[in-house]
Amino acid sequence: PNLAYVLLVSGFVLAVLALFTPGTGLLEIGALFALVVAGFGVATLPTNWWALLILLVGVVAFLLAVRRSRQWIYLALSLLALIVGSIFLFRSEAGSPGVHPALAVLLSASALAIMWIVARRSLEAARMRPSIDLSTLIGKLGEAHTDVHGDGSVYVGGEEWTAHSEDFIPKGAAVRVIGREGLVLQVEAAPLKPE
Repeated sequence: PNLAYVLLVSGFVLAVLALFTPGTGLLEIGALFALVVAGFGVATLPTNWWALLILLVGVVAFLLAVRRSRQWIYLALSLLALIVGSIFLFRSEAGSPGVHPALAVLLSASALAIMWIVARRSLEAARMRPSIDLSTLIGKLGEAHTDVHGDGSVYVGGEEWTAHSEDFIPKGAAVRVIGREGLVLQVEAAPLKPE
């Protein structure tokens, strides 16, 4: 039961990390693997389904803690629900809790702390205004990554940008930024190759 519990918690933590930090797909694959193996354990071991519901209440309380004011109340409720649900999730043949209480407390607190930090940092990053001042790109030299006639792609200031030009600019040619419309750079052919 302890191994199934560790896999279940690991799967949920990896799933939350995957939600807040999309990328390579490795977190998603790890979460899927851990949850499938843990699901097999839940299906084959004697399980207290009411404890699984308490775990779900803990997850909902965590989501409320991330999104609402009075975060600490929801976070404390989440931790309490996760610990109680974890201890009683599996039962032994004698009917006693199958997950060691110390393991449940340690893993629940650790998982909650990791998810809290990741969720808060992700939400803070999503609320931040962009730190780049696009007007500083005007006058910079770059290189056309595609043919630019109408629309195309250029590399300027260490980034790839969508660009627009009235004149044809071949791929690989030097370009100069002469303006912008939103996130689309207005470019012209530049006589010099960019550095």
